[in-house]
Amino acid sequence: MPKSITVRDVPDDVRNALAARAALRGRSLQAYLREELIAAAQREEVLDILRATHDRQRFGREQIATHEIVHAVTEDRR
Repeated sequence: MPKSITVRDVPDDVRNALAARAALRGRSLQAYLREELIAAAQREEVLDILRATHDRQRFGREQIATHEIVHAVTEDRR
């Protein structure tokens, strides 16, 4: 079930900028912020995947040169 979130102490200029962006997209401020929050949550998942990939490379996985990959693919196609 959806939950409500309240954000306090947002400066007037920030609120006005967000409201202007919402208006340009034909959205209410609430709808615009909801869409932005959903997008932000989805981006975080991508960052987690990238971090995990980076960690795997750092901890024991050797780097493979591009020419080695191309050679392996070429050999596999023969």
